[in-house]
Amino acid sequence: MRVLSKAFLLSCLTSLVSSQNIVSLVGSDWTLSNDALNISVPAELPSYAQLDLYADQVIGDPLYGRNNFNLRWIVWSNWTYTSAPIQGLSSNASSTWLLFNGLDTFTSISFCGEHVASTNNQFRQYWFDVSDILRSCGSQDKILSINFGSAANIANDIANEPGQETWPDGVNQLYQFVNRNFVRKEQSDFGWDWGPAFVPAGPWQPAWVVQLGQNEVQVRNSLVDIYRQGQLNNLPAPQGQPWVVNASLDYFGSLPQGASLTYKLTSRDNETTVSTGSLGDVNTTASTVTGSTTLPSDAVELWWPVGMGDQNLYYMTVDLVSAANQTLATVTKRVGFRTIILNGNPVSDEELALGIAPGNNWHFEVNGQPFFAKGSNFIPPDAFWTRVTPKRISDLFDTAIAGNQNMLRVWSSGAYAPDFMYDLADEKGLLLWSEFEFGCSLYPVYQEFLDNVREEAGYQVRRVNHHPSLTLWAGGNEMENLELATANETAPEEFPRLQAEYETLFLGVLLPAVYGNSRSISYQPSSTSNGWLYLNHSAPMPMIQRYNNKTEGAVYGESDYYNYNPSFLGNTSSYPVARFSNEFGFHSMPSLQSWRQQIAERDLQFNSTTILLRNQHNPPGNLNITNLANSSTGQYQMTEAIMQWLPIPNKTDSVANFSAWCHATQIFQAQFYTSQIEFYRRGAGLPNRNLGSLYWQLEDIWVAPTWAGVEYDGRWKMLHYAAKDRYEPIIIAPYYNRTTGNLTAWVSSDLWTSAQGTATFTWLDWAGNELTLPNTTKSVDFTVGGLNSTQVLQTFTTSLPDPNNTILKLSVSAQGSLPNSNQTQTFKHSNWFTPTGLNTAKLGDPGLELSYSEVSRNFTVTATQGVAAYVWLDYPSGAVAHFDDNGFWLGRGERREVGYTVVSDATSGRWVEGVTVQSIWNQTLAM
Repeated sequence: MRVLSKAFLLSCLTSLVSSQNIVSLVGSDWTLSNDALNISVPAELPSYAQLDLYADQVIGDPLYGRNNFNLRWIVWSNWTYTSAPIQGLSSNASSTWLLFNGLDTFTSISFCGEHVASTNNQFRQYWFDVSDILRSCGSQDKILSINFGSAANIANDIANEPGQETWPDGVNQLYQFVNRNFVRKEQSDFGWDWGPAFVPAGPWQPAWVVQLGQNEVQVRNSLVDIYRQGQLNNLPAPQGQPWVVNASLDYFGSLPQGASLTYKLTSRDNETTVSTGSLGDVNTTASTVTGSTTLPSDAVELWWPVGMGDQNLYYMTVDLVSAANQTLATVTKRVGFRTIILNGNPVSDEELALGIAPGNNWHFEVNGQPFFAKGSNFIPPDAFWTRVTPKRISDLFDTAIAGNQNMLRVWSSGAYAPDFMYDLADEKGLLLWSEFEFGCSLYPVYQEFLDNVREEAGYQVRRVNHHPSLTLWAGGNEMENLELATANETAPEEFPRLQAEYETLFLGVLLPAVYGNSRSISYQPSSTSNGWLYLNHSAPMPMIQRYNNKTEGAVYGESDYYNYNPSFLGNTSSYPVARFSNEFGFHSMPSLQSWRQQIAERDLQFNSTTILLRNQHNPPGNLNITNLANSSTGQYQMTEAIMQWLPIPNKTDSVANFSAWCHATQIFQAQFYTSQIEFYRRGAGLPNRNLGSLYWQLEDIWVAPTWAGVEYDGRWKMLHYAAKDRYEPIIIAPYYNRTTGNLTAWVSSDLWTSAQGTATFTWLDWAGNELTLPNTTKSVDFTVGGLNSTQVLQTFTTSLPDPNNTILKLSVSAQGSLPNSNQTQTFKHSNWFTPTGLNTAKLGDPGLELSYSEVSRNFTVTATQGVAAYVWLDYPSGAVAHFDDNGFWLGRGERREVGYTVVSDATSGRWVEGVTVQSIWNQTLAM
């Protein structure tokens, strides 16, 4: 069922202002057809062909079973959306326009039987004057027809054009459909290593017919840019300076001479007027009118990210006024006053004196304050964007924030985030690192392609720039560290040309789209890079990338890290040393409850054909039904990880055993991520001065083995609970060299000021008995600086009498203050260390007991007989909820009360009756 919420439609209409006559084309008065296949069914706008075919029962659920492959016939076909006769059009209008906020992707548009235009970019807004066509239409029915060509076919046709560019083997990551880099369409629609390949087609955004009178205009897009006086992109903002507010309206129609702009700034909280007046320096062109004003620094309250202060928001209303003082158009944007920059400046002498390694910085600063970015990567939450509702995004954002995250990297190669997504992030204080839709490939640079991208980028930058949650524009994903690096290795003779082409697009087209429209936001051409070598806003090319122009001993840029050899778990010498980590991870299986939503019961086997085909983590291009020999890479890696580190599931019931294997993969995934999060957080106090950890990835696009911490329906995996724990403000973590036995422990803090506390260390056996070991430290008092870390333990495990029966519990209690708070509070955190893997540990029954209180609405878990590792509260299907804590450890005699939050519930609360508890010990039980 497809539900387009009122909030979604209103968010799409925010740039549309008063005009003579606006007829919305949103609704169900459409038909989807394909004459060659003899298909004609009712349809909607916005929609996609697959969704309309599914709604009309021509096909089954696209996400079920093997439909990722079975429905390929839709991909290779052309589809036509035809409207019912459009009512409500005036014959007296001076001009009539078609306005499309998004067509996916290749279309031929006709109105009243006459060709209007063709489009070739999913991410552009299109508007066409159809005045003459309407006049010639006379008394005929006013019917709009949009023919969508097969993007997969057209991509291949473009790639096969005579003289078309090619690239060295291995440079471009191509999955189930090739040649995606030739078309301006969501790149992950063609398949990715975590998602299906449906290559959907359809009118995926709202559309309108707009009729204007003489001297009337329609605002189709608008820009508000707020920055400090004297501020320049990518450079630290001068705090305390007045605010500059630039407003710019993009319009079509006939603007009368002498038009001007006025504004009104209103507080969202109390609706009081903060400032009002005329915008100065008005400049008018045939399609845009701009103006600006300044505000005193203390006229407004700052907007802060979650956990750092309040999310103060304002309404900025801009009126376009004629010389006769008639309001021609009105636009209202909700804005926030903040500066956020990506500081890539060279390390200063002052910073060197603090022990920071030479090189260049790479961290974010909000309102002049550096902070530790804690978060994950956000992928498209659905294969069909029209199903992504504000509630879905709100739930995901709440999940991220409940997991102690303050930033999401909105990954490139999906689609640009809708306005309501930024609106929600503004309200909740969640920072959105945003990217242009290019990834894991080099791209053509012929003029038509560049011009197309230029229009796309300008539209998108202007559309979302006013949002305070917008953190960064990056050109694309892994261009420099992967694509260019691979090209240099495999075809060094072609590398100068390929690098020049890369710079043509990412520095010559995308950078001007940001710098030319905004002073408030930073840009970098590639996520994962060594940053810039040279930055000069007066130069024709303001930014020159560093690439590999590095000095030995210096640290630059941000890193990513993937290692699918599970033996590297905890091997910190293999983790990258950088200023920031923007991607890292390992895949795991979703839960049994999620699997049952999208595959048949007969397929609930770890290596069933259906599950193998839904695991996209395989050699690119090798995943298909007839070639399963090359389709088991991901399953093998997860199996190997369990066999190396965890007790092997041994259930007599096949479905129970399948579920146990799924759960075991989640435990290993959590172990690998927490090891790295701890490492990157410790780096805040080391010379590399690491100030960010964004793991791959927040959520799922379907039910399959992926890197996600949150399953498709919102159910939390072990990973999300584990990351939440390691993203607490103050943590303690062990660091172990398995070769030498050297064990250290560090306290890390992302508070902005110092905290004082005590770390305690308790050695136990698996029965929960405290061990008396020689030369061991039981407690240490410490002070940890703001955005820093400090070592609190150094010992060796070489003298342990029985490493397989030894556990170290590490605890910390510290007093400090949250950012922008003068109130001191206590922060507590615990961690557990074992010198060997749990596959060889002398596990015993911890005697877990579970109870539930109808009064407190809390569950209570108690370990009565021994140490319980990875205590897991599970719940049945029919609801989506998350616990306040899960996947934790308990010592013998310890009890923990656990609350929960319900996201959705079709059981009328009965799901709590089916909650169960287990630990790692249960993995080995037959039942």
